[in-house]
Amino acid sequence: MIEGALLFDPADLLKWLVHFLLPFFRIAAFLTAVPVFGNQLVSLRIRLILAFSAAILVFPLLPALPVIDPLSLKMVFLIIEQLLIGLGLGFLVQIFFHVFVMAGQMIAMQMGLGFASMIDPTNGVSVAVLSQFYVLLVTLLFLAFNGHLVAFEVVIEGFKFLPIGSGMLSQSTLYTIAAAGSWMLSSAVLLALPAVTAILIVNFAFGIMTRAAPQLNIFSLGFPFTLMFGLFILWVSLAGFLPQYQQLSAYIFRLLNQLFLS
Repeated sequence: MIEGALLFDPADLLKWLVHFLLPFFRIAAFLTAVPVFGNQLVSLRIRLILAFSAAILVFPLLPALPVIDPLSLKMVFLIIEQLLIGLGLGFLVQIFFHVFVMAGQMIAMQMGLGFASMIDPTNGVSVAVLSQFYVLLVTLLFLAFNGHLVAFEVVIEGFKFLPIGSGMLSQSTLYTIAAAGSWMLSSAVLLALPAVTAILIVNFAFGIMTRAAPQLNIFSLGFPFTLMFGLFILWVSLAGFLPQYQQLSAYIFRLLNQLFLS
């Protein structure tokens, strides 16, 4: 045996393994559910590399954990706990993106673009072209304003306020996550309401014209006019898109911070 060789205690190796795997599963679950990183355009290998790198940086800063057998039932429950916490955090950020998807669907259906759909490469589902435009715009703003870094910071700070082994998310936290669904619907309606109202007034005007002049083919005249007017309203509404994005993003990140304090 070579003198001076380092001998590692198997108990220490197991402790380091557990100390690394538990934050790795929470971060990996978050990257799977969060937009931008969790879509189909980002390969699983890249997500695992990001989660592995973040776990290496985080696990030395975590408080000491008791020695747990990696093959025990307690370890399985801890892994499930970290997976659910990471998925819950990523789900909230996903809800923020779906606010704009729903708003685009509402506007598209009102202006006659409901038939114009395409496959969303990020989720693999068919969505309206207008919704896809909103998703691309929100993704660019999310990256430009370092939203991905803020989301990572929330997850890392979560190990301080919700340490490993402290239990699942509280009942109030689960209720907050569930209530975010109603916030998504109300925010999408408020976001689409100006354009939907303007197009509704145009459709109401064409209805009056139909009653006044039945001989006119309002359908052939009204559909292209409604489409062009809807595109004009969409162009005008883009001027206020950035303040609406900042307001909604500030709310969702504030909600993420409150989850660990509730």
